[in-house]
Amino acid sequence: MLRYKCLVLDHDDTVMDSTRHVHWPAFLGAMDQMRPGVTISLEDYFRVNFEPGFVEYCRQALHFTEADFQQELGIWQSYVDKRIPEVFPAVARIIRRQKEAGGYVCVASHSLAKNILRDYRANGLPDPDLIFGWDLPHEQRKPAPYSLEQIMRQLQLRPEELLMVDDLKPGYLMAKACGVDFAAAGWAYEIPEIEDFMRQNCDRYFKTAEELEQYLFD
Repeated sequence: MLRYKCLVLDHDDTVMDSTRHVHWPAFLGAMDQMRPGVTISLEDYFRVNFEPGFVEYCRQALHFTEADFQQELGIWQSYVDKRIPEVFPAVARIIRRQKEAGGYVCVASHSLAKNILRDYRANGLPDPDLIFGWDLPHEQRKPAPYSLEQIMRQLQLRPEELLMVDDLKPGYLMAKACGVDFAAAGWAYEIPEIEDFMRQNCDRYFKTAEELEQYLFD
């Protein structure tokens, strides 16, 4: 019997090892064109994605206009379209075991839905049942509760039948708003202040994906 009927997974740095190999280099490339001389370390890029979040970082620190956001999105998309990240092996097993047991796997992410589906298929994973990505209007993206509300409505599930798994604060805030259990994914990077927050505030913290797999199925 499944511990949770539905797993709601973040994409980047939860399922795919993508920020260090795709999104951070893409952002550096965008800065080379848009803000020459501006750079950021991988560790600090993880930090700003956690707090205040990517959009707010660009507004506050880089003074992005709406035109800047559109330019950055275009540069990022052209980079992402040519690079497919690799799935964390234990997460691939989790997804397959969840689906084989008759459960649901959904995605709530800040990546585009088409890239999420491409990454799943390129890594030999079953298609997610539902995907909620960056394509959503701003007010419906994480941390807004829209994605979880739609998953529960469309799949006819109760909050206690879902587990949200994410490495960053937006997923935690969304799950908290909906009364859904939240598991922090701690396997993609080593940032002490992010780990401290997640350990102190989340229902469960998993340092490795293997620990999550054991919790879900053993």
